[in-house]
Amino acid sequence: MASLNVGNLGEFLREQRRTAKLSLRQLAEAAGVSNPYLSQIERGLRKPSAEILQQLARALRISAETLYVQAGILDERDREDLLQVPAAILADSSINERQKQALLQIYESFRKENAQQRAAGRDTSAPPAEGPAE
Repeated sequence: MASLNVGNLGEFLREQRRTAKLSLRQLAEAAGVSNPYLSQIERGLRKPSAEILQQLARALRISAETLYVQAGILDERDREDLLQVPAAILADSSINERQKQALLQIYESFRKENAQQRAAGRDTSAPPAEGPAE
């Protein structure tokens, strides 16, 4: 895992914000962070948490993994593996946009749950234990 590269992250965020035609204030509001805090991130003065990066990614409509790579939290190789499932969902023309978003949210919730279980030292490869049969 690389160290946080907040300067490049800030530049990248500013570029994404401008591409999305959002003011600093608009992005801060959409992401649920303060205007001064977002300004400090863009100037490379603050190191945002993964959660804040996720909020910013959602507001910018880009993948959180993209911001994790920019921040040095995630290696590019790891990111490529993570993007295969979302890319397949987004490319599927047999489902509509609402269905794609629902699938992406479910997929991300499973990934988050498994990451929490791994952090707690639990095996995520085994199926969940079922209750007693009735």
